[in-house]
Amino acid sequence: MEHLHKEEKIIKKKVKPTCCCSHDEPEHHDNDGHNHDEHDGHDHEHNVEGSAFKMFLPAIISFVLLLIGIAFDNYFPQDWFSGYVRIGWYFIAYLPVGIPVLKEAYESIVKGDVFSEFFLMCIATIGAFAIGQYPEGVAVMLFYSIGEVFQGLAVSKAKSNIKSLLDQRPDEVTILEDNIAKNVKAKDAAIGVIIQLKAGEKLGLDGELLSDTASFNTAALTGESKPDTKVKGETVLAGMINGNTIALVKVTALYKDSKLAKILELVQNATTKKAPAELFIRKFAKIYTPIVVYLAIAICLLPMLFVSNYVFSDWLYRALVFLVISCPCALVISIPLGYFGGIGAASKNGILFKGSNFLDSIANIQNVVVDKTGTMTEGVFKVQEVVISNDFDKDEILKLLNVLESKSTHPVAVAIHDYVGEIDSSITLENIEEISGHGLKASINGKELHAGNFKLMDKFNIQYDIDPNTIVYTTIAIAYDNKFAGYLTIADAIKEDAQITVSKLKALGVKTTMLSGDKTNVVQFVAEKLGIANAFGDLLPEDKVDKLNEIKAKNETVAFVGDGVNDAPVIALSTVGIAMGGLGSDAAIETADVVIQDDKPSKIAMAINIGKQTKKIVWQNITLAFVVKAAVLLLGAGGLATMWEAVFADVGVALLAILNAVRIQRMKF
Repeated sequence: MEHLHKEEKIIKKKVKPTCCCSHDEPEHHDNDGHNHDEHDGHDHEHNVEGSAFKMFLPAIISFVLLLIGIAFDNYFPQDWFSGYVRIGWYFIAYLPVGIPVLKEAYESIVKGDVFSEFFLMCIATIGAFAIGQYPEGVAVMLFYSIGEVFQGLAVSKAKSNIKSLLDQRPDEVTILEDNIAKNVKAKDAAIGVIIQLKAGEKLGLDGELLSDTASFNTAALTGESKPDTKVKGETVLAGMINGNTIALVKVTALYKDSKLAKILELVQNATTKKAPAELFIRKFAKIYTPIVVYLAIAICLLPMLFVSNYVFSDWLYRALVFLVISCPCALVISIPLGYFGGIGAASKNGILFKGSNFLDSIANIQNVVVDKTGTMTEGVFKVQEVVISNDFDKDEILKLLNVLESKSTHPVAVAIHDYVGEIDSSITLENIEEISGHGLKASINGKELHAGNFKLMDKFNIQYDIDPNTIVYTTIAIAYDNKFAGYLTIADAIKEDAQITVSKLKALGVKTTMLSGDKTNVVQFVAEKLGIANAFGDLLPEDKVDKLNEIKAKNETVAFVGDGVNDAPVIALSTVGIAMGGLGSDAAIETADVVIQDDKPSKIAMAINIGKQTKKIVWQNITLAFVVKAAVLLLGAGGLATMWEAVFADVGVALLAILNAVRIQRMKF
């Protein structure tokens, strides 16, 4: 089972994978310890090629010596190539590929894992030497080692997209102190300092853009190649690459608290949560491998009780063939690799899975439940209409409303502030209270001020003379001194790819349901435009939980997609929780199982498709390995298969499984 542990350590150590031959691929560092892979693309490419050659070098040496030995044995007989010289030749050919595996077997035994695949390979090859089958002994270990190298390269390829995230934060940032530029360690930069970001430079910390406008390449974070233009006051994240002008950014989060830091933590921990297939293979191998060893012993020794012309070396050979065939390499390597490939393909497209188990879960989703605001709509509101009663001073009411809404971070509050303008500092509100799912209330000069939905008016028995159901857009009702003062309507644009998302989900056989705290007629209006049949509005956070439980009660697997703090309970309750990571709250991101970094709803269908393809590939590999091994095992036990067939059944199937597993990284989703 060493492969599984080896693959888990790869991300955590932030190094490229090693094969069993112990040829590490060093990262490219300079003397100060900084990683320059991102700057020295060509050098890195040559380093990778050089490392791959070094990984194959022991196998190349063994292969050349083996070919020469076989030629001397069969095609160009030499008098001197016999006896101890011949044994020594094959022994030398065995050493480059055999020593690392013997070492791994010893270390596994010391750790208490006796029946590892390394142990099986050692028994099989040493046994082959013991009965004089020297070329076959070398060949088995050679092809096994080649399979190991291919595994290392395949895992490296699978991790390349994930590893690119690990290189996104510069170690140093340039800050301005009294208009003087100064380089400091990114981890030492305090909140509130101003970063000067040059053209082509990566941002080291999350912050607020102070420049009027700037264009950023966000491909490493979101998978989106199109530059993202930000304007003054908007949030910019660590890992974004500045365009062609100098930009000023005010730091809003410490190095360890940046969105990218949390993303890296998610990625690094992803391998600890195993899919059911991986857990099955772990348990299976622990039981299967010892049984195979005992069966091999039985194949070798039991026939002496029943076969009259029993020849020990013949039955030992059959037992060794049986051992080679039975090695669970194809399963142990290809299944985790399939899931790594799925996680890597998702990361490349700006989708982060917190574990391979969620790749399995999302593949079986039957119903996707989406929030409206910030998920299917832009979450950027604009005031459309202002209706204030003649009994009130319109300007005064709007000023009071602006001050009250300034205490909220909701997009609606931002829209009101954009419409009304600067906050009147002469107004002081007291006893400000947020009523979940309703709105805000406060007092001024002994009078109550309420702002929220019409349920807030009903809660405080404030009478109004309009029918809220006749208003399509989101409505903010206002009451002052317990009298209805009027309302504002606010509209939120539907995201460009929202309609495509619903269509893609339908094509995948997945239902879509919309739940929102917004007005029912607004939710129905948006749902109708998107083609969503089931949509419910006017829901409090606990109502969303109830609706989700209703869906789950029908034995349906549910994915909930949201972005707000109020969505955290339903995200946690769902089969798979999906958070919008760009605009989403930290609570939603931390609770979710899957994070979509660029807030594009079309990535929901993409995530499901990646899950389905990953699961498909994993089960193809399981089926291939079991069918081929079962067939050749029977032939081996009956003496009809040689070591060469055994090599194909083990290493050949493993290589086919690896090639199949890496396909997912080349797929277009």
